[in-house]
Amino acid sequence: MTEFILVPGMFTGAHVWEDTAACLATAGAGVHTAALTGLGGPRGAVTDGIDLETHIEDVLALVDSVSAQAGPDQEIVLVGHDYGTYPVLGAADRRAGRIGRIVCLDTGPGQDGMPALAAVADPSARAEVIERAGAEGADPGLAPPGRDEWQRWGSTAGIPEAALDRLTALASPQPVRTLLQPLRLTGEAAGLPVTGVLCQANGSSIELVQQRVDFGDPVLLPLADPRVSFFELPTGHWPMLSLPAELADVLLRAAADEGHHLVAPGSAEPPAHLRPFLLDVPELPRERNGNVDLYVPDAEGPLPALVVVHGGPVPDGVLPTPRDWPTPQGYARYAAAEGVVGVTLDHRLHDMADYPRAAADVAAAVELVRADPRVDADRIALWFFSGGGLMAADWLRQPPAWLRCLAASYPVLVPLPAWGPVDGRYRPADAVAGAGTLPVVITRVGRESPGIAATVEEFLEASAKCGADVEVVDVPNGRHAFETLDLTEESREAVRRAMRSVLEHLSA
Repeated sequence: MTEFILVPGMFTGAHVWEDTAACLATAGAGVHTAALTGLGGPRGAVTDGIDLETHIEDVLALVDSVSAQAGPDQEIVLVGHDYGTYPVLGAADRRAGRIGRIVCLDTGPGQDGMPALAAVADPSARAEVIERAGAEGADPGLAPPGRDEWQRWGSTAGIPEAALDRLTALASPQPVRTLLQPLRLTGEAAGLPVTGVLCQANGSSIELVQQRVDFGDPVLLPLADPRVSFFELPTGHWPMLSLPAELADVLLRAAADEGHHLVAPGSAEPPAHLRPFLLDVPELPRERNGNVDLYVPDAEGPLPALVVVHGGPVPDGVLPTPRDWPTPQGYARYAAAEGVVGVTLDHRLHDMADYPRAAADVAAAVELVRADPRVDADRIALWFFSGGGLMAADWLRQPPAWLRCLAASYPVLVPLPAWGPVDGRYRPADAVAGAGTLPVVITRVGRESPGIAATVEEFLEASAKCGADVEVVDVPNGRHAFETLDLTEESREAVRRAMRSVLEHLSA
């Protein structure tokens, strides 16, 4: 029999685990829910003097109690949700010999020296924590969310109305010091098996993590270790409320050493972003100018130009750089074959905080292209991909007259909760209200992760309300980055159709 210790996240107490704990107990597992000091009590509870170390001690006491009852050889699985992952990791580091597995529920594994605040995505929430930390007097705690405020802390997709009401009613202030005190790890637990449970509606997926590993992200490369496994759940950030039985099943399977394992870089098959483009496009010569490449047709000019903006974040130092990947090159060469100057570039979107400087790189590349005498400066199109889609906000908010079309393929159009802090300026779903008559072409894939798909739907709803000129090209069986993953006629026709539409707008 496995003994599970379930540790809640921010603002919540042991009560959030009730349904999942009941399912685990029915399956024959031992279940213990952690009551973290200051959490799970009344909204006016005192939080002063409580920090991350306090909660690590809470979990340690429970580990020691379970070990004493079940025996030193009994396997204990430590499960941390949200902020709860931090006291779980701290406790596992000090009792590594008693822990059989760590489960991180919709939260990345914290690193030594990292405070839990680093995992808070909402910029205003982070600012509120820092403001309260600087206030004089006793720690009043971070006020718990109201019923309509939980989205600041993660997707509430799938939570029944009654469960959301109860979550709100029982929420308590989060001691500010628990979010600011750095996690300290000695490395004792580094060899323990770890399972990540990713909630797709919150913006996490195995596919996206694999993509980052393929890029060689040094922070995520350890996740390709054979001792690390993954599961996905098609729900928001609180699966113990939205899918309690399914979560229990995943936890039991994790304890049985099941789960998906990532492919480490250097395997026989190339990663998705380096596989061949789905269309046979001419091998045209390129001109390199700093971080910008131009594919110039052999034709009388000046000619319209299409600027291809790759996705991300892409870790710094990745080789080849994105402008040399098959997909950006494929679109640029396709455009050049049709008599349009195709442009690729490398921008510096290496982390979620990098959107402002990456957007500046894109703007500088556009001006470089417009200044080229072979380019018609009044006929420019921009085409954004994946996570680069957030940068479309700058061009939608107040489009210049020379921007004839904006396209986006499998884009992220609202910052994803699981991605961490992103400058609030980069929300195309809000910016589209200023798009006016600018034509927008969206390529939407049917097998998109729920979190990204929801951002596209939010954008389309906002577009409909303001009357924006948006065309949707659907790829019903396509996946994110389908141009190198789904080499079907459906996919090829979608690329052709989207390109035809962009070229028509450029020639109008």
